[in-house]
Amino acid sequence: MIDLGLVAIASPPFVDAASVMGACRAAEGGGATAVQVRFKNCPASVLLDVTERLVAALSIPVYVNDRADVALAASATGVHIGTEDIPPALVRGFAANPFRLGVSVGTTDEAGVALEVDVDYWSIGSIYATASKSDAGAPIGIAGFTKLTRLAPAEMPVIAIGGIDASNARPVLEAGAHGIAVIRAVFGATYVERSTRELRDIVDEVRRG
Repeated sequence: MIDLGLVAIASPPFVDAASVMGACRAAEGGGATAVQVRFKNCPASVLLDVTERLVAALSIPVYVNDRADVALAASATGVHIGTEDIPPALVRGFAANPFRLGVSVGTTDEAGVALEVDVDYWSIGSIYATASKSDAGAPIGIAGFTKLTRLAPAEMPVIAIGGIDASNARPVLEAGAHGIAVIRAVFGATYVERSTRELRDIVDEVRRG
């Protein structure tokens, strides 16, 4: 199983095409277990170039947000699909395993959609308030996370997203998250590698119990 303990999401305004390589190398050095490229308004040609370079440079899995076509063309590990993107069932129709497919789940209705498709992980949130994603919706908190986690298949990796940093990561991990996905807490930090290591240490501590 691919480790989703700490997914570092490279996204503007913290990272752009010019800075993404150095930032993602620093995140990998700090212990990120995967990188997701989230360039919402980037031309497909630029996103493809960025993703291809990351796939070649990093030893950890690289995912692309939204764009399954770019992820496949760049030989990325997989794609992450949000609620406003192409339906995950359609993606799975042309992107079979081992190409990995992750989906956002923030409501019981979205959980129902996810249950109908062969996906590889659920990303549940937004857990806390966040300014990094304008489409994140109202925070659901630990209670909301726990409720949605119970709807996931028994072996489904479930990661938490939304406003997570070193000050609040532990409670959601202790509530059953397989891992956390972060933007600002890694790429908005002055020292990316150090901040990533701080988060990774928390993930590892909770896993050890």
